[in-house]
Amino acid sequence: MSEILVGILGFACIVAIVVTLFKNFTLPSIAFITFPLLLAICLVAGGYYTWDQIGSLIKSGFGSTGPTAALFVFSVLYFGIMTDAGMFDVIIGKMLTLVKDNVVGVCVMTALIALIGHLDGGGASTFCIVVPAMLPIYKKMHMRPTTMLTIAVLAMGVLNLMPWAGPTMRAATVLGIEAGTLWQTVLPIQAVGIVLSIVVAVILGLSEKRRGAGLHGKLAEIEGEVVLGDAEQATHNELARPKLFLFNIALTIAVIVLLVVEIFPSYVPFMIGVAAAILINYPGAKMQKKIINLHAGPALMMCSTLMGAAVLMGILVKDIEGTTSVITCMSGLISSFLPAALGRHLPIVIGILSVPLALAFDTDSYFYGMLPVMIGIGQGFGINPLPIAIAMVVCRNCATFISPMVPATLLGVGLADIDIKDHIKASFLWVWGFSFVCMLVAIALGLMPL
Repeated sequence: MSEILVGILGFACIVAIVVTLFKNFTLPSIAFITFPLLLAICLVAGGYYTWDQIGSLIKSGFGSTGPTAALFVFSVLYFGIMTDAGMFDVIIGKMLTLVKDNVVGVCVMTALIALIGHLDGGGASTFCIVVPAMLPIYKKMHMRPTTMLTIAVLAMGVLNLMPWAGPTMRAATVLGIEAGTLWQTVLPIQAVGIVLSIVVAVILGLSEKRRGAGLHGKLAEIEGEVVLGDAEQATHNELARPKLFLFNIALTIAVIVLLVVEIFPSYVPFMIGVAAAILINYPGAKMQKKIINLHAGPALMMCSTLMGAAVLMGILVKDIEGTTSVITCMSGLISSFLPAALGRHLPIVIGILSVPLALAFDTDSYFYGMLPVMIGIGQGFGINPLPIAIAMVVCRNCATFISPMVPATLLGVGLADIDIKDHIKASFLWVWGFSFVCMLVAIALGLMPL
């Protein structure tokens, strides 16, 4: 089987997954398992892989998503315990006194928290900071969780240009330069992007306000206040631990600090946090079992999605020594079909296509697989490698956290309790437009040739 055919089958697999999710034919976990396995059958039938190799690929896929699954389980449990104990009730009350009925203020606050939270460059940890803090406020004010995620991913995409963040480091490695040098080059674009992310937050806030969001908006009159039912209220009161508020706050700060300093893998701080939180707030095996059962459903659903993503990542992205991976065949297919007339404008072409391609490529394969190919093509047209790298870093970064190929994206939608298709639908055009503006800034600064 030729690499061209493998690339075509890879794109067919991605398209089938996206269409299936958008049409609500099945759950993401089922789509992530079914279509890659169908692809695997085709590859084995064509003699490209053996079943033993497929098994090895899937196993390696679990190596990349397994830590995120552990992070999700324990972060859901941790924030669930904090919610049950009433910590967020106090925080939400204080934040609502600051923003009052200001929907735009909530959106701007979301952007600022995401910008600050993503200073460490970790997508999973940023979602763990932003979503639990802001989601209850969005619900209270009848705002869409998809709006919250759109604002967050744009802010996170801009901060992802930091030299210690994954995309910038990967691109710098391919170019053979220091990550700090590449970051200094794109720093003006990042500055514009930070301002633009806040502007978009304001625009989306105004949009939510027009919908009738707010404590006393039209939606509040139609839908009523967000209150618990009698049975839920009784359970909530039974589980609330107002006297332990300061302990819970201190524990949460400690968990976040451990996430940021990265002494341990990202899931370990939440494991420690869950153990401490449940022992202090709810002593006794019977009560602890009750608490864990309350949050088992969301954790299991998201874990199944991540396990499905492991199959997808393994078969498409991972490689066997001596055999080209499917994702590399896909990038080669793009380069082989790129019209020569567009070759002279390669950085612009890459910038325009970066967001759609982000849905099909994970970060490693995009920068380590596709960037060298594009640099080689560009050199044939006399194009310097740096503008190509800038186009791939700046424009693709905007779309990092809407890609189902990025495990942190699955964590974010899981914490927000929305479907990934709804996240992509709500965010895609905003993210693509955002990347266009960043590209125009790069062109105006002379960092990308027309």
